[in-house]
Amino acid sequence: MAASELYTKFARVWIPDPEEVWKSAELLKDYKPGDKVLLLHLEEGKDLEYRLDPKTKELPHLRNPDILVGENDLTALSYLHEPAVLHNLRVRFIDSKLIYTYCGIVLVAINPYEQLPIYGEDIINAYSGQNMGDMDPHIFAVAEEAYKQMARDERNQSIIVSGESGAGKTVSAKYAMRYFATVSGSASEANVEEKVLASNPIMESIGNAKTTRNDNSSRFGKYIEIGFDKRYRIIGANMRTYLLEKSRVVFQAEEERNYHIFYQLCASAKLPEFKMLRLGNANNFHYTKQGGSPVIEGVDDTKEMAHTRQACTLLGISESYQMGIFRILAGILHLGNVAFTSRDSDSCAIPPKHEPLSIFSDLMGVDYEEMCHWLCHRKLATATETYIKPISKLQATNARDALAKHIYAKLFSWIVDHVNQALHSAVKQHSFIGVLDIYGFETFEINSFEQFCINYANEKLQQQFNMHVFKLEQEEYMKEQIPWTLIDFYDNQPCINLIESKLGILDLLDEECKMPKGTDDTWAQKLYNTHLNKCALFEKPRLSNKAFIIQHFADKVEYQCEGFLEKNKDTVFEEQIKVLKSSKFKMLPELFQDDEKAISPTSATSSGRTPLTRTPVKPTKGRPGQTAKEHKKTVGHQFRNSLHLLMETLNATTPHYVRCIKPNDFKFPFTFDEKRAVQQLRACGVLETIRISAAGFPSRWTYQEFFSRYRVLMKQKDVLSDRKQTCKNVLEKLILDKDKYQFGKTKIFFRAGQVAYLEKLRADKLRAACIRIQKTIRGWLLRKKYLRVRKAAIVVQRYVRGYQARCYAKFLRRTKAATIIQKFWRMYIVRKRYKIRRSATIVLQSYLRGYLARNRYRKMLREHKAVIIQKWVRGWVARTHYKRSTHAIIYLQCCFRRMMAKRELKKLKIEARSVERYKKLHIGMENKIMQLQRKVDEQNKDYKCLMEKLTNLEGIYNSETEKLRSDLERLQLSEEEAKIATGRVLSLQEEIAKLRKDLEQTQSEKKSIEERADRYKQETEQLVSNLKEENTLLKQEKEALNHLIVEQAKEMTETMEKKLVEETKQLELDLNDERLRYQNLLNEFSRLEERYDDLKEEMTLMVNVPKPGHKRTDSTHSSNESEYTFSSEIAETEDMPLRTEEPSEKKVPLDMSLFLKLQKRVTELEQEKQVMQDELDRKEEQVLRSKAKEEERPQIRGAELEYESLKRQELESENKKLKNELNELRKALSEKSAPEVTAPGAPAYRVLMEQLTSVSEELDVRKEEVLILRSQLVSQKEAIQPKDDKNTMTDSTILLEDVQKMKDKGEIAQAYIGLKETNRLLESQLQSQKRSHENEAEALRGEIQSLKEENNRQQQLLAQNLQLPPEARIEASLQHEITRLTNENLDLMEQLEKQDKTVRKLKKQLKVFAKKIGELEVGQMENISPGQIIDEPIRPVNIPRKEKDFQGMLEYKKEDEQKLVKNLILELKPRGVAVNLIPGLPAYILFMCVRHADYLNDDQKVRSLLTSTINSIKKVLKKRGDDFETVSFWLSNTCRFLHCLKQYSGEEGFMKHNTSRQNEHCLTNFDLAEYRQVLSDLAIQIYQQLVRVLENILQPMIVSGMLEHETIQGVSGVKPTGLRKRTSSIADEGTYTLDSILRQLNSFHSVMCQHGMDPELIKQVVKQMFYIVGAVTLNNLLLRKDMCSWSKGMQIRYNVSQLEEWLRDKNLMNSGAKETLEPLIQAAQLLQVKKKTDDDAEAICSMCSALTTAQIVKVLNLYTPVNEFEERVSVSFIRTIQMRLRDRKDSPQLLMDAKHIFPVTFPFNPSSLALETIQIPASLGLGFISRV
Repeated sequence: MAASELYTKFARVWIPDPEEVWKSAELLKDYKPGDKVLLLHLEEGKDLEYRLDPKTKELPHLRNPDILVGENDLTALSYLHEPAVLHNLRVRFIDSKLIYTYCGIVLVAINPYEQLPIYGEDIINAYSGQNMGDMDPHIFAVAEEAYKQMARDERNQSIIVSGESGAGKTVSAKYAMRYFATVSGSASEANVEEKVLASNPIMESIGNAKTTRNDNSSRFGKYIEIGFDKRYRIIGANMRTYLLEKSRVVFQAEEERNYHIFYQLCASAKLPEFKMLRLGNANNFHYTKQGGSPVIEGVDDTKEMAHTRQACTLLGISESYQMGIFRILAGILHLGNVAFTSRDSDSCAIPPKHEPLSIFSDLMGVDYEEMCHWLCHRKLATATETYIKPISKLQATNARDALAKHIYAKLFSWIVDHVNQALHSAVKQHSFIGVLDIYGFETFEINSFEQFCINYANEKLQQQFNMHVFKLEQEEYMKEQIPWTLIDFYDNQPCINLIESKLGILDLLDEECKMPKGTDDTWAQKLYNTHLNKCALFEKPRLSNKAFIIQHFADKVEYQCEGFLEKNKDTVFEEQIKVLKSSKFKMLPELFQDDEKAISPTSATSSGRTPLTRTPVKPTKGRPGQTAKEHKKTVGHQFRNSLHLLMETLNATTPHYVRCIKPNDFKFPFTFDEKRAVQQLRACGVLETIRISAAGFPSRWTYQEFFSRYRVLMKQKDVLSDRKQTCKNVLEKLILDKDKYQFGKTKIFFRAGQVAYLEKLRADKLRAACIRIQKTIRGWLLRKKYLRVRKAAIVVQRYVRGYQARCYAKFLRRTKAATIIQKFWRMYIVRKRYKIRRSATIVLQSYLRGYLARNRYRKMLREHKAVIIQKWVRGWVARTHYKRSTHAIIYLQCCFRRMMAKRELKKLKIEARSVERYKKLHIGMENKIMQLQRKVDEQNKDYKCLMEKLTNLEGIYNSETEKLRSDLERLQLSEEEAKIATGRVLSLQEEIAKLRKDLEQTQSEKKSIEERADRYKQETEQLVSNLKEENTLLKQEKEALNHLIVEQAKEMTETMEKKLVEETKQLELDLNDERLRYQNLLNEFSRLEERYDDLKEEMTLMVNVPKPGHKRTDSTHSSNESEYTFSSEIAETEDMPLRTEEPSEKKVPLDMSLFLKLQKRVTELEQEKQVMQDELDRKEEQVLRSKAKEEERPQIRGAELEYESLKRQELESENKKLKNELNELRKALSEKSAPEVTAPGAPAYRVLMEQLTSVSEELDVRKEEVLILRSQLVSQKEAIQPKDDKNTMTDSTILLEDVQKMKDKGEIAQAYIGLKETNRLLESQLQSQKRSHENEAEALRGEIQSLKEENNRQQQLLAQNLQLPPEARIEASLQHEITRLTNENLDLMEQLEKQDKTVRKLKKQLKVFAKKIGELEVGQMENISPGQIIDEPIRPVNIPRKEKDFQGMLEYKKEDEQKLVKNLILELKPRGVAVNLIPGLPAYILFMCVRHADYLNDDQKVRSLLTSTINSIKKVLKKRGDDFETVSFWLSNTCRFLHCLKQYSGEEGFMKHNTSRQNEHCLTNFDLAEYRQVLSDLAIQIYQQLVRVLENILQPMIVSGMLEHETIQGVSGVKPTGLRKRTSSIADEGTYTLDSILRQLNSFHSVMCQHGMDPELIKQVVKQMFYIVGAVTLNNLLLRKDMCSWSKGMQIRYNVSQLEEWLRDKNLMNSGAKETLEPLIQAAQLLQVKKKTDDDAEAICSMCSALTTAQIVKVLNLYTPVNEFEERVSVSFIRTIQMRLRDRKDSPQLLMDAKHIFPVTFPFNPSSLALETIQIPASLGLGFISRV
């Protein structure tokens, strides 16, 4: 198909745009060849006429279908061009928040400028072991591919990380190294992987700095080789560095910083150890304040300093060396503060006692004066003389900066060397993976020497990259055997030749540097003369003679020649270096030891970067006559050599490429600048990869995938059995141009655009099919609807007509009825109206008459009351008029009398002046006095009356007013005054009048008070009524509150119950967490234990080299060695003699526990000795008293003395015998014990000897005491018994002895006769019985050996008994005797049982023979006479023996314990013998053996058996721990053994379900609770091992069966994939399917059921299996974009339903397994639900309760339509989901922990099986044990 045919109406294209680089548009009409204009419709709604280029007539790039947008691999795009790549990256980065994308073999990483949760250990585990194409793009996928290829191809690998500053190169390299460290681990315990990661903080602190583009920009390139051993574990690493930017030490641009280490030092200056450095704020130093930005937001330099120091310590850099490094760095800072003063234009000086220089000299350990001198002077050397010349201030400043840069460069090199030493491994390196973190292509406004070197390195890397891509393409074509033509790709070899060839730019630069008067200008002219107009890649700028332009692979770059020569020379003054070399500070001269550079005496200006290499590339031996200049190498020369070495290393490895892209220059998170992105894509070679891929056959499909995808384009007749031929036939019909595709062996190769054409055909076919289906369905639906409506109309009509007829008949009936009703109703209405009117009239009349009568009455009443009112009013008016008249008359009288009195007074005054008047006065004085006396009396009477009235008034109104009381007081005062002066009577009268007024006022107040009291009473009554109402309301409120309280109490009760339930759940969760933590610790302990055993075995193999005379031991000899030792004090003491039998070559270490226990035992014995000593003293006193009594007797009997002497002799002989035995025991102990423990002088030996000595002395004392007591008893007996009895007694004993001797002689005679007969028999049958005798001799030897062992054991018991006190010795001897008798009894019972079996067998034979004989006798009876019958003896009758009742115990001998463990545990195979056993039979057998040991009260045997059992189970699981059947078998038996120990422990809680017979079988002597805990821990370890085994089995099946395989065929179509093919979803022979998982689950379940595992435990195992399935499936779903589609959600839900069906079949729905699949179910539902509106968002938030917010957002971001009919999830919808879920508190972790193991419990499950009924199969080989 021609390309122009694709430009049809509605086709979408890309057109150039100055702002967005590329803009999408849609064709409005079909394109026809010859058209010069395309009519386009832009996405923003505008129409555009796009003019084609008349010369090239190139059509705009076609846009890929939406279904291909957002692909993981850019090569999967059908149209491969720049706009498609840019759009795909933008969609993934902005919409899906995916920063990684494949572009063929390249991983494109876009810096998100945000911390993303995609680098955790769970993500590392998810990518570990996966194919690169099976997971979403990630740096971990590249690292895994490199690690896998290194192991598979035995070839070294390289990961090349490149990009601009700030693009994320360092972080990507760091994550790659973290992946290797996590996945591989280290080969030793030195934690090499931690050291490799620890090198990052150090290198970042000394090599990274803040720039305007990046806060942590690497200012050097580095190549780290991570070394691996043969098992591909990290053993070490090595680092090479390139082109350090030294100029940053002395100069920083605006908003930039110096290297981080300087700011870390300044931030930590207050630490005590840094005070000697005399540092301060970074703004105080010239070298750290120039950028004006000393602080990075969000970075704490103090903490970073602590991390740097910690990393240095981890890498082995000691504290002294660290302080040395910090001294040098601090010295550099102080050196930058050294200031110069100008003397004249050619000389300068440093101020005297300059503090910065003084501090620098002190820190560096150099002479102040000497350093001061050479900072201001330089030495010039000629052929004959040497001159010292002063330098200017500018030259001195440049020399100071050059020295600082040189010191820093040397320190940087020194640190790199020490890091490499720390990472170096003594183990031989088998392979390595190199991580190259190097600068990308750079172009700025001003480009200098640094940019030239960087771009030169990128040219070399791009060439290597192009060759590798081309090589891979070629290999793919050759592998598929398709014809291919040479692909034309850009070869940048001419550009490389321009730079590095002979007379190239670097060559001319080095040559110019050698010239004495060489300058940048002369070098530029040489460049113009050599390359201008001769090399097409070299140009000269139009407006400059000091610059040149090079056409690089990415872009044209203009370089300024200024500074090239100085930066290439990179020199420093020799005298300054000599001063530093003479430093007293030892570390400083070390920096300059390997300095091979020649120091230029002519220049001191230096800047730029310098390369640091691990070793010289081409070391040369110097000749004696060579000068320093001949040794000098320029920076360009060194960089070229380092680059060649790097390219050799990369070419010898398999490269993997990571291209880091910086999305914007402002560090905004998830912001995409198209211009900057395109610029970097062109520079990093991604577009070149696309171009190479597009030039060939970029789209590749397997035949099966092509058939599955494009089956819809085929007709039924086209489908053949051969898929390959089918695809060929279809393609020949669909694509006529055969050059557009090629058929390979396994794949079909397509040219660019052909897949889009096929997708268009497929979409058109599906669209046409959809239209046809829609047409047919719509017609069918409408026809069906029409028939349904027609039928409904007929029914409706029928019902409507019937309804209308019924309504008409009803109307007629209603009309007739209405007429009748009207007639009667109207009559009723008229009659009712008449009655109403009549009654109304009567009522009106009565009311009117009453009204008139009431009016007349009211009128009469008013007139009567008016008369009364008039009467009272007129009386009041008359009285008022009278009172006014009276008052006026009195007033007039007063006035007149006053006037008359005044006249009288005047007359009296005149008369008083005359003598006659006085005489008259004297004459009438007595009369006047009498009159006055009468007046006074009258006044007194009046006063008394007034007083009485006042008293009455005071009594009445005293309580009413306080004011009246005060007035009465004043009145009393006035009364007193009246008594004294009679002249005040008038005033009193006036005051009385006033009081009357006050009284009237008081009365009025009283009335007002009474009125107020009435009002108050009324108000009070009103208030009381109100209060009553309020009280009623309050009662109602109280009742309501009581009701509310009751309801609240109920609610609180419910709340408390809910809270209690929640707390219970929380406690259960805490319990599970604690149980999980304990089980994890147990798991870790078991892992460490296994590690310890492995190391122990390795040490044994390394140390114990077999010697020539060494004998090989039995393989089962160490089978009872244990990691755990469960032994008590007695067991250890009893085990000691057994250990003595081991070969003396084994050196047993001193057992401190035994020593401490012996010490404790000695203390106890000393206490017992003291007690016995006291008792002995008391008894001696008793003996002395008894002797005193005996001495008082008159006669001493001779017989008593003789008896005492005999007893004394007897006891002395016994004492000697015991002493001899004691000495023999000491000798045996000294000979047979372990040399370290029992050697003379050893602590344990001394303790034992002291103990034995003290016991023997004590024994002697006690024997003497016993002798005394016995002698007293004998004397008492002799006193009681007569002498004759004694003689008869002795005679009888002699007689008995003679009889016994006679009996012995008879037996000897009989034995002698029998021996003779036997000898004759043996002589006659000697040859025939030879072998039997040999067998008997062997058996006898075995018996002798057993007797020896028994003898040794007896000796041990004797030794132990001798150490015990007498009472304990007696108890021990009794216990031993009981044990011996019991064993003998059991042996006899065993023999009896065997004899019973033999008797029963013989009985059966006798019965058979008896029948035969009876038949014969019946035939012969007739021939026998009666006499013969009488004489024949009677045949004995067999009496049947009663069957034995077994006790449910098994007996075995001590020496058979190892054989028991071996046959029952070590060599028992679940697939063999164990299949036909009773479930849990080994556990029952072991418990029955434990029961027997408990019955014997033999704690040593119990302990030994349990310890051997536990250790043997561990050994079996360690040996066959990867076999599910073995682990399941021993988990089941361990649990059964644990349940048996509980069931028969005798504890009431475990005996509830026992039968009475089972309760009789409970343990009687020992409490094995501690062993139950040990067995429980062992069961937990076995369970965890079982989970790991089934996880390893299920892991490869889950992803393939649950996700990739199409269980429902045809639901999900196969999308086109890129270069990295994913695992096909088509089921091949080796592909796992869901049926594989179900079969495996069935296998697991059947095995566990067959082994008799507890049902509850099976449920827990199933729950764990389902959790693993769900977690692994969900984790892969979250990391695979191609799996997040609607159809895949349907597949997952179907698969989950099959798992649920399996649970129902097995009756395991209540196991909790289904709940573990809930996150997976919700994820599948999330893929299928609508994702458009807010209601959909609300439904998703409520539905996905088991998923975290991160998981929901991740699924929505990854959702990818498989067909064009599906829609993508919008960014706004995802933001809506995030807003709704922002309050949800869940884990930020993205992936589920697939390694999580639920805490296991072992619910008690008693067995109903009776122990006495258990039979032991012969197949177990346990014939040496017997039932008891």
